[in-house]
Amino acid sequence: MGYYIRVLSTSSDCIPLSELQSDLDKDKLQATLSNGDMPDDNWTQLILSHGDGIEIALIERNLIQDRTLGSEELAEFAEEVSDCKPANAAKWLLNYFQCVRCIYAFQLLSGTDHKNGWEILEVVKNHIRSFAPSILQADNEGFTNEDGYHIIWQFSESVDGDWWMGVLYDDQWKHFLMNLGNHKHRESYLKGEIPDDVKLAYTSRAHNTYPTLITRVLR
Repeated sequence: MGYYIRVLSTSSDCIPLSELQSDLDKDKLQATLSNGDMPDDNWTQLILSHGDGIEIALIERNLIQDRTLGSEELAEFAEEVSDCKPANAAKWLLNYFQCVRCIYAFQLLSGTDHKNGWEILEVVKNHIRSFAPSILQADNEGFTNEDGYHIIWQFSESVDGDWWMGVLYDDQWKHFLMNLGNHKHRESYLKGEIPDDVKLAYTSRAHNTYPTLITRVLR
């Protein structure tokens, strides 16, 4: 089973393949999207590849409907996060899941680490995120809020490194950069508090701009 990054979107509308390809072309990235014989405006699966044919990601579009893969996956996420910390972020996620209408699942392939594979992946992922209010999920990491900041702890105990995080205060997200391996930082975060001596994020961000959070697999 591969490694996945997912966009949980509040829109069920399909993003035309031509729009995604246009973003790649605009940034002069040598990459292609293939949907096989599926219609451009109602695809369920895409292959993102480098210009040399090496595949970067398999992208699946799963609507949230009764007895579909999307609805089953969303139910599994709800069960997973129900006991996660911080508790108020877990509650926020459970409420947000009720608004999710589609899950875009990116299965990362060997081309992600080939040349500028991550940059290409980010362009496609961020276009999908900006299409409608959305959050991110990544295996072994957890979920973000709509601003792209990490809000729930699903990392391994051995995780380390700086990471942009968010905690919920009086129904408002407060964002900061913390060291995941710093146990004092971690203890405060799990309580839903901003750790001491962290860098705060003061600047506001436009709807379609996000901090680059998920750029590698954390074991």
